[in-house]
Amino acid sequence: MNPRVKSVKPIEGYKLDIIFENDEEKIYDCSCHLDFGVFKELKDKNYFRQVRCNDGTVVWPHDQDICPDTLYIDSITK
Repeated sequence: MNPRVKSVKPIEGYKLDIIFENDEEKIYDCSCHLDFGVFKELKDKNYFRQVRCNDGTVVWPHDQDICPDTLYIDSITK
């Protein structure tokens, strides 16, 4: 089982700076999601910056979320 998200901070280029429960800090690029379904709303940079950590993953106010396993596996080490 991959570690869950401990904290998240939005950064330029639709990326997230994530610290996982094992204290690894990684960068996840959300740009690949921006043209699909509920994720289209993330194109609004003000909305994108409203990301927060909840129950071990990242979420936005209108219930968008990304699987914590995806976040861990597809992110790059900072």
